[in-house]
Amino acid sequence: MAADEVLLESAAAGRASVRFYGWSGPTLSLGYFQPERLRHTDEGLARLPYVRRPSGGDALVHHHELTYAFALPAGPPWQAPGARASSWLPRVHAVIAAALGSLGIGVRLYGAGRAEPFGGFLCFQHLTPGDLLIGPAKVAGSAQRRQRGAVLQHGGLLLAASPHAPALPGIRELAGRPLAADDARAAIVRELGRQTGWRLEAGDWEPAERRRIDQLVAQKYTQPAWNRKR
Repeated sequence: MAADEVLLESAAAGRASVRFYGWSGPTLSLGYFQPERLRHTDEGLARLPYVRRPSGGDALVHHHELTYAFALPAGPPWQAPGARASSWLPRVHAVIAAALGSLGIGVRLYGAGRAEPFGGFLCFQHLTPGDLLIGPAKVAGSAQRRQRGAVLQHGGLLLAASPHAPALPGIRELAGRPLAADDARAAIVRELGRQTGWRLEAGDWEPAERRRIDQLVAQKYTQPAWNRKR
C-alpha cells in the first residue's frame, strides 16, 4: 500500500505508472472508508493479517489474485480535459476484458446504471457498473483515490477461489481452467499499450521513492492509528 501511495505521489508530479503484484500470504485489505470492526463479522477473515488501502471501495481477500495499481497524472495525454477520473474504471476493465479474451477467457462488463444491493462487506460480494463478470460472478473490481488531479486506481483480478472466501469463485472455477498471474499481467500490458497507444517500459523505483515507501510503511501502513482509524 505504501508503494502504491508513492505511485500516486509520483503521478501528481507528472509520472505515469502501472504496477502488478501478488501477496506473500492471504491478506485482507479494507477500503479507505470502511470501519475496521466489519472484519470481525467473519471469524475466518478476522484472523487474517489486514491493511487499510489508500483507495476506496470494499474489503478484498488477497490470495489467488493479480493486483494492479494504475497511477495517472492530471491533464493530457493521461486524462482528457473535463473528463471524470472515474471514466478510467470501466476503461481499464475493458482493457482487462480484451486481454483475457486474447487468452481465451470470455468476460463481460456489468451494465451501466445498475448497482445490486450490497450482500456483504467484501468487494466481490457486490456488483457495481463496470465490474468484470464471468456468468453471474465478479472476477475484477477497482477503486480510486485522487490527489491534485492525479488518480490512483487499485484493482484485483480473482484468479481462483480462496479457502478464506470459498463462496467467491475465480477464473479457475468459472472458466474451468487455470490462469497464471504472469500470463494475465503480460496480456494486460500488451492490451493497455494497444488501446492507448502508449509505450510501456519496465522501470524500477528511484532512490527517493524507496525512501518514501519505507517512511510510509513505518509511519502509516503498519500503524493501528491508520489501520483502525474507522
